[in-house]
Amino acid sequence: MRRSLCPVSISLEVFGDRWSLLIVRDLMVRGYRRFKEFQESGEGIATNILSDRLQRLEASGIITAEAEETDGRRVNYRLTEKGIDLAPVLLELLLWGARNEKTAAPCAVMENMAKNRDEVLAEVRRRWRDRDPTPVLPKFESDGRMETKRRAG
Repeated sequence: MRRSLCPVSISLEVFGDRWSLLIVRDLMVRGYRRFKEFQESGEGIATNILSDRLQRLEASGIITAEAEETDGRRVNYRLTEKGIDLAPVLLELLLWGARNEKTAAPCAVMENMAKNRDEVLAEVRRRWRDRDPTPVLPKFESDGRMETKRRAG
């Protein structure tokens, strides 16, 4: 039973915690597909939380689990159409964070993405459609050096 019929409230009920959105991010822009890749993403997610969020995202129709073609014992996760529709939301969260907080995101990359939103989203969707796991963004290394807060876009 929904708490309210507000679209924001309903959306947050589906994926309203950081782990779910980070899994979607990893699928969408890093090209991750396997449990181990999510676990080793550098975010520090516990295996029980990861399992739970993958199950919730699948039950919500945001991701699907598929047996790997070369080894049926392995599972690959993939965004559904409903999941890839989150691309504009994640792009705006990425840009908002880069503009307003100290992050490890390279300034030039963020500025380029802000100026070319439509092209970035088209490329994300193309890679999803073509099952191209090439990362859209590199993994931001947290080596203690944080880029300064900036105003991009």
